[in-house]
Amino acid sequence: MEDLTVVIVHWNQSEACAATLEAFRAQGLPLRFVVVDNDSRPEHRERLAAIGAADDVTVLDAGGNLGFGPGANVGLRFWLVEPGGSRWAVLAPHDAHPLPGCLTTLLDTCDSEPMAGLACADVGDGEVGMIDPYFGGLSRPSTQTDGWENADYPHGTLMALRRECIGEIGLFDERFFSYNEEADLGRRAREAGWRVGLVHGADVRNTHLGTSVAAVDYLQQRNTLLMVREMSGRYHAFIRMCISLGQIWVGVRHPERRPYVFDARARLRGIGAFLRGRYGPPPADLYRR
Repeated sequence: MEDLTVVIVHWNQSEACAATLEAFRAQGLPLRFVVVDNDSRPEHRERLAAIGAADDVTVLDAGGNLGFGPGANVGLRFWLVEPGGSRWAVLAPHDAHPLPGCLTTLLDTCDSEPMAGLACADVGDGEVGMIDPYFGGLSRPSTQTDGWENADYPHGTLMALRRECIGEIGLFDERFFSYNEEADLGRRAREAGWRVGLVHGADVRNTHLGTSVAAVDYLQQRNTLLMVREMSGRYHAFIRMCISLGQIWVGVRHPERRPYVFDARARLRGIGAFLRGRYGPPPADLYRR
């Protein structure tokens, strides 16, 4: 059996990244790690250099803070051209923690499902990814508690990608930077005839919000509009933008009704960026708010 390639996207969390690698090693499978660093601070790059000294780890420098999807693409391209590379690759952020037996359950289930192209482990929230023509990537309550459950897209906490599927549909759309990139990938996979699912019993945990609320809200607003336009057209994107403006007004007037991730100015800037066609990373000042 070839070593399974595990791509880890890292940014300024080298301690968490080291713990994530150990959690994957504890799965008991032959693994090959590709850690992609998104221009971390010097102290974290130094720690990654020590991590990369292990025989089972390759550290790649992304050359900048590319975000999750583009950073993942750096590692996935390495996997795709590597001689004797595995049929499946597993993708996760630097702070994912697979529980015992996660990878075995995930891959065995995928291999038993005809035309399985993308799949994700279960984060334990009782929900599965769905795509709405006006709201983009959302989630719905799961209808089962065991085995494969069809999904519109896999979440990015721990995702399995089949080589043949990625070879046909391509990698992540790098305009998204982070957020909604996995929904777009799932949409493209299903349109090409591949199955996408969540595997119950393959358990993973991740509870860390990796950046500021303002940056997250900016990206979610901008990328949702991009996702809706790409999937459903300009009319749907216009309606979604009107809904977003209404949600901002409600959040400003009624603070008690705000969601956990809410920054009115960041949301407005995200809408403006979409209208101007500005994609990639969020403005630097949003990381400081």
